[in-house]
Amino acid sequence: MALWDGRFGDGPAEEMTRFSESLGVDLGMVEEDIAGSHAHATMLQEVGLISAAEAQVLHDGLAVVLAEARAGEFRPELAHEDVHMAVEARLTELVGDVGGKLHTARSRNDQVATDVRLWLKTRLAALDAQLVRCIGALLDRVERDGRTLIPGFTHLQRGQPIWLGHHLLAHAWALSRDRERIAGALARVDRSPLGACAMAGTPHPIDRNRTAALLGFSGVVENAMDAVSARDHLAEVAAVCAICMTRLSRMAEELVLWSAPEFGLVRMSEHWATGSSIMPQKRNPDAAELVRGKTGRVHGDLVALMTMEKGLPLAYNRDLQEDREALFDAVRTTTACLSVMAGMWSSLTVNDPYAARLEGGFLLATELADYLAAKGVPFREAHHVSGTLVKWCEDRDTDFKALDLALLVAHHPAFEADALAWLDPAGAAERRTSRGGTAWSQITHQVVLLRAGLPQ
Repeated sequence: MALWDGRFGDGPAEEMTRFSESLGVDLGMVEEDIAGSHAHATMLQEVGLISAAEAQVLHDGLAVVLAEARAGEFRPELAHEDVHMAVEARLTELVGDVGGKLHTARSRNDQVATDVRLWLKTRLAALDAQLVRCIGALLDRVERDGRTLIPGFTHLQRGQPIWLGHHLLAHAWALSRDRERIAGALARVDRSPLGACAMAGTPHPIDRNRTAALLGFSGVVENAMDAVSARDHLAEVAAVCAICMTRLSRMAEELVLWSAPEFGLVRMSEHWATGSSIMPQKRNPDAAELVRGKTGRVHGDLVALMTMEKGLPLAYNRDLQEDREALFDAVRTTTACLSVMAGMWSSLTVNDPYAARLEGGFLLATELADYLAAKGVPFREAHHVSGTLVKWCEDRDTDFKALDLALLVAHHPAFEADALAWLDPAGAAERRTSRGGTAWSQITHQVVLLRAGLPQ
C-alpha cells in the first residue's frame, strides 16, 4: 500500500516501482534515518504531540529495527521505495498503529535531507582522517628521505636542483588545503532540515532547535523551502572530492613515472604493485594507476550533481533522488584513494639516482645567472650570459663540467674565482633559503608547520 493511496484509485505499475525505488542506495543511510526518527519522537513527546508512553514504544521499536539492520536482517521490499518508508513500515509492523504517529510534522523531503547531512558529517570526518594519514605519510617520507637530491621539473624538463623533501612538501601543503575545504563544507552541512516538512513547515508546535541539538547539528536551515531543496552542500562536498582527487592523480602520475627504470627514483612496495601474466619481470604500479583512473569517476559525480540540480524549480523535485548515488560514490572513492595513497607513500623505497647525474647539468644555468645578479649585473643580462654558456656547451656536445674560470670570464668579466663553486647541485639547493625555498632549513620549518596543523 502506497502512502498516498487515499488519493489514487490504483497503485503504480510494477515497472514504475522498479524504476523509482532508491532502496539500494538509501539503505546506506538506515542508521542516520533511525537516528533522525529517535530525535523526532523525543521532540514530539516533549511538545505534547505524542505521549511519553507512545514515545517509548517508538524508541523501543526503532531500536529493534536498528538491531535488525546491523545484523543484516532488515530486508525491505521494493514497494517501500526508500529507506524512510521501509523503516516506518517495519516499525509499524512491530508496534502497531502508534508507528504512524512518527510521521507527524515531517515529510520524506526533510527526512532525506536530514539523513544525507548526518551521513556526510560522519563521512567527512573519515575523509579528513585519511587526509591526515596521507599528509603524515608524506611528512614521514620527508624526514626519512627528503635530503635526496633530484631535479625540480617544469614542463617535465629539468629546471633546478631541489631536495626531494621540497617536492613532497608541495603535495602535503596542497592536501592541507583540502582539509580546509572539508572544514568549510562541513560548516555548511552542519545544519538541520528536520521539521521543514514538505517545504512549507507545519502548524504543529514543533521545536526544530531541539531536534537539531539531539542530532548534533550546530543549528537549523532557517527556510523550510531551502531546507528540502538545497543540494549545494552536496555539490560542494563533491567539488572538494574532485579537487582532492585531481591532487591524488598528480601524485599517482609521479609515482608511475618515478618508479619506471627511466627515472628510478622510487621502488613501489609489493603491497601496492602487481605483476604481469606474461612478463615475469614486471612490477606494475597498479594502485597508483587506479587512483589516477578513479579521478575521472569523481569528476563525473560532481558534474552529475551540478547537472541534476540545474534548472529545477523550487522546492522538492524527484530529480533530487539522484543525488545520493553520485555523492556517496565521490566521498567513498576519495576516502579509499587517500588511504591507498598513504599506504603507497609509507611503504615505497626511495633511491638516489641523481646525485652524480646532476653534476655539470644545465639545470645549474640559473646558478650562473644568479651569481652574476649577486655581483650587480642586471638579471636579464645575466640570463643571456648563462644562456650563451649553455649554447657553447651544447655546440661542443659537453656540459658545464667543461667550464673553467677563463671561459667564464671570457663570457662576462663579473665572473670571479668563486663562480665555479656555484656549479654544485647540492649547494644550489641549499642556497635557496628564501621563505618556502628548497633549502633544508626551510624544509624542516615547513614540516613543523604542517605537523602543528595535524591532530595530535
